[in-house]
Amino acid sequence: MNKKTSDFNKVFSAWDILVIAFGAMIGWGWVVSSGGWIEKGGVLGAAIGFVLGGIMVFFVGLTYAELTGAMPQCGGEHVFSHRAMGANCSFICTWGIVLGYVSVACFEACAFPTVLTYLLPGFLKGYLYTVAGFDIYASWLIVAMVMACIIMIINILGAKTAAILQTILTVIIGGAGVLLIVASVLNGNISNLDGQMFVGTSNGSIVKSIVSVAVVTPFYFIGFDVIPQAAEEINVPLKKIGKMLILSVVMAVVFYALVIIAVGMVMGPEEIVISQAGTGLVTADAMAAAFHTSTMAKVIIVGGVCGIITSWNSFMIGGSRAMYSMAESYMIPKFFAKLHPKFKTPVNALILIGVLTMLAPLAGRKMLVWISDAGNFGCCVAYCMVSLSFLILRKKEPDMPRPYKVSAYLFVGIMAVIMSGFMVVMYCIPGSGANLVPQEWIAVGSWCLLGLVFYGVCKTKYKEKFGTLVEIISDEDAASLMPEADEEELERTIDAAIDVVLARMCA
Repeated sequence: MNKKTSDFNKVFSAWDILVIAFGAMIGWGWVVSSGGWIEKGGVLGAAIGFVLGGIMVFFVGLTYAELTGAMPQCGGEHVFSHRAMGANCSFICTWGIVLGYVSVACFEACAFPTVLTYLLPGFLKGYLYTVAGFDIYASWLIVAMVMACIIMIINILGAKTAAILQTILTVIIGGAGVLLIVASVLNGNISNLDGQMFVGTSNGSIVKSIVSVAVVTPFYFIGFDVIPQAAEEINVPLKKIGKMLILSVVMAVVFYALVIIAVGMVMGPEEIVISQAGTGLVTADAMAAAFHTSTMAKVIIVGGVCGIITSWNSFMIGGSRAMYSMAESYMIPKFFAKLHPKFKTPVNALILIGVLTMLAPLAGRKMLVWISDAGNFGCCVAYCMVSLSFLILRKKEPDMPRPYKVSAYLFVGIMAVIMSGFMVVMYCIPGSGANLVPQEWIAVGSWCLLGLVFYGVCKTKYKEKFGTLVEIISDEDAASLMPEADEEELERTIDAAIDVVLARMCA
């Protein structure tokens, strides 16, 4: 294991990491999918489903919280799994999470111009071609590519720049959501919940409908794990990092559950069905109904647009750091470990992801949905492996300093493994509601094949360097490793410093 001091700038505050994680989890889904959730599980049933899904993510998040505080360095999953299970397992784990991050970033590049069609009638101009039933227009394509370029440049210009963007947009998202929730309390009617509290007539069917919502919810919570990826850039006490990670998960669960209930308070069953069959933007239509004006629907849509960008921005941060960490360990070409000389961002990794997001819209939205779903599967595999790493390291390295130490670790770890493993299985079982379709399995297989190519090439090229784990040491520890200065030289340095101070005081 090699040791070095961090090359990154510590620029992220506690607020920065909170909005990065929360913004990653709150994307466009709460605007376009709320109607589907209610139709599948009922208002209260869907809300309970999100709470259940949140509990699963909460257990996984606890393992991340402890491991991030114990090993606060770039790469998160890469470092955790490598230290627990070795280089080969680390490669699988990190490669899976990279697929998740990159696929979601590419999907958001398609989602952004698609949303604009709701805000700008007549936006689609210059029909080009059709892919998998999705029509691609020149105006749609240009906006997607330009926005992808902007997001890439913002991230290259520094992590703090990306964090500022994240803060502004997350505040807008939160504001739009709070407006809807408050309006539902003031102008909603509890009688609207009649007939749509749950889906099903028996206890068994009700439970089944709740579970059908719960199994898809982890997709909407992917993003809290971005925090460990940027751990070296966080200027926050280690114990607090874990707490902020958990807080971001709780905030996301509460946000989703309250939005679902707010929609149900404002719109009755028939209205939701009509909205779902029409625009599909049930949350936006609920906002319009709550304020009795269609103008307010655009407020929710704008919030959704901001959600797309925050998710996109977060996964650019996470994906580039994960690639950097793999390159540091010679698992992928060392080229991707280069940091910008001024801004200290993984510039080559960001350029690659940026180029992919610029090219992705050419494939059309339908194909990107398949790739994104494949990426979610990769994330769940990584979650399971991190949860296993948590348990292994408690046994393997019991004396490791853990600034944030989880109580009842055995229960938490086992629950995290079972729940994340359950999600992996659900992706594989046909008819589960979360299973991958053949096109998505092709995407998973293609990514695995690319990983095997990288594995073989880098193992051959770098030989014994392949899989080397770099341990980041603190500035204090680094100072202690420096050779002691000559006493006379030290005295001269101190005297000179005193003279400077006295001169400034007398001036």
